[in-house]
Amino acid sequence: MGGTSPCASCKLLRRRCSKECIFAPYFPSDDPRKFAIVHKVFGASNVSKMLQELPVHQRADAVSSLVYEANARVRDPVYGCVGAISYLQNQVSQLQMQLAVAQAEILCVQMQQQEPTLTTQVYQDDKSLLLSVHNNYEILPPQYLHFPSSSSSSSNVLQDPHDQSLKRESFWT
Repeated sequence: MGGTSPCASCKLLRRRCSKECIFAPYFPSDDPRKFAIVHKVFGASNVSKMLQELPVHQRADAVSSLVYEANARVRDPVYGCVGAISYLQNQVSQLQMQLAVAQAEILCVQMQQQEPTLTTQVYQDDKSLLLSVHNNYEILPPQYLHFPSSSSSSSNVLQDPHDQSLKRESFWT
């Protein structure tokens, strides 16, 4: 930087900021906290070595990562950003489980809503089938039609769908 004001790292380290200062492009003087936290966690010498080993076009991303990791280490000295990632992964897992439960409940409700419709539709189909069979018998000669005349046998032909002899139970209740 040379003339005006030193970069944040040179200010903190109380040294003269040169034109070749590796920190100057990434730690401006108007944001001293950024370098202070990186220096506290990693040390100026280590950060300088890391930046010198990287190509120029990757240094800005590396500085962003260092700042992020340093902030995470200050908040959680043991786990750092790994603790935050682990927490977020755990939260995603819990939300996926809640989503699966909600989807199963929706499917259950949809199936319960479709069940009476299907039963009524089957009953109506059976009724129309019997009517079509009855209409087809009318064209047959009477000697081929030998049905018992008692009403008890004809009442067993169709069963009321609302009269359920088998009890239906939900798996989720």
